[in-house]
Amino acid sequence: MVSRSRRQWQTSAHKSDWHADLRTGIRDLPRLCQLLDLDPALIAEGKAAAASYPLSAPRAWLDLIEPGNPDDPLLRQILPTLAETRPHPDFGPDPVGDQNARQTSGLLCKYPGRALLLVTGACPIHCRYCFRRCFPFAASMNHPDQATRALAAIAARPDLSEVILSGGDPLLLNDRSLGWLLGALESIGHLKRIRLHTRIPTTLPSRIDATLCRLLGGGRLPCVLVTQTNHPRELGEAAATALARLQRAGITLLNQSVLLRGVNDSPEILRDLSERLFALGVMPYYLHLLDQVTGSAHFALPLTSCVKIAKELRAQMSGYLMPRVVIEQLGANSKTPLDQAQEESREQGDGPNARKRVAHSRARV
Repeated sequence: MVSRSRRQWQTSAHKSDWHADLRTGIRDLPRLCQLLDLDPALIAEGKAAAASYPLSAPRAWLDLIEPGNPDDPLLRQILPTLAETRPHPDFGPDPVGDQNARQTSGLLCKYPGRALLLVTGACPIHCRYCFRRCFPFAASMNHPDQATRALAAIAARPDLSEVILSGGDPLLLNDRSLGWLLGALESIGHLKRIRLHTRIPTTLPSRIDATLCRLLGGGRLPCVLVTQTNHPRELGEAAATALARLQRAGITLLNQSVLLRGVNDSPEILRDLSERLFALGVMPYYLHLLDQVTGSAHFALPLTSCVKIAKELRAQMSGYLMPRVVIEQLGANSKTPLDQAQEESREQGDGPNARKRVAHSRARV
């Protein structure tokens, strides 16, 4: 068993395969276009977007993209585009109300019984639709003193049973830092589970090594790992190997996806995704409608289209393969099921402002 003892808080450590893989990621738009044989015109079109939210993509992800195809669903998730620079009145910097949920640096308490720790702002991949692309991570828990204050706040809340590690990507903490954090959480007697939200199995699969698996699976608190996978092609051989290691370590594996225009907005793609996930030991958990963050409006679908896709998907699959289709609404104390959101918007009509009206209605309840 790997010791979960207190060590220095850091996001880099000794050289390892995954650190080397992290360093070789692409962060330059001209280099990306050259590597994937893309039209150089995309460089000028995406320059302004990359300036405000930098490109970052690991090689493991790029290896899965079809060269020369600007519409590749994996490329669309990471390619800066001119569309991001066009303002939209319903899209803003904090679409899910993270700022109002802050208890102390890096600690968010939004839903009953759960607390969320933003353990780092670092992530190996910059998804263009990321709902935290505008989050001020300088104030998150990236220092031992901030971590200590956040842990003290959790210890003082006996109503909390689950802590969620998020970011950024929590698995970019090195083993020593992650081990110290897990050990500190295990010492809080009223906690029952630890959950991690991560894209690492598909973006940096070399991070899922034997040491990490022993660390996650070797403590008092059961570990639930929620991957974020949007398209079946993300689940290549390297990701499959990483997920198998986690499964052998006794870690519960779930997946959440985001419904994205031009990426997975068809029931057939989503069906294939659920089938592939299940084959790899991962249960479909959530299918989120897009959080309306600045720069992501070109990924959005009308509410009626989302309802149609969900209905057709449900008709094609066994019930246990069907993810719960949800919206995160300001003012709600849980995720809002799509059917409920549809009912709340029916009298107001669909259209570009429908989701905003539903959110405002729920905030007044």
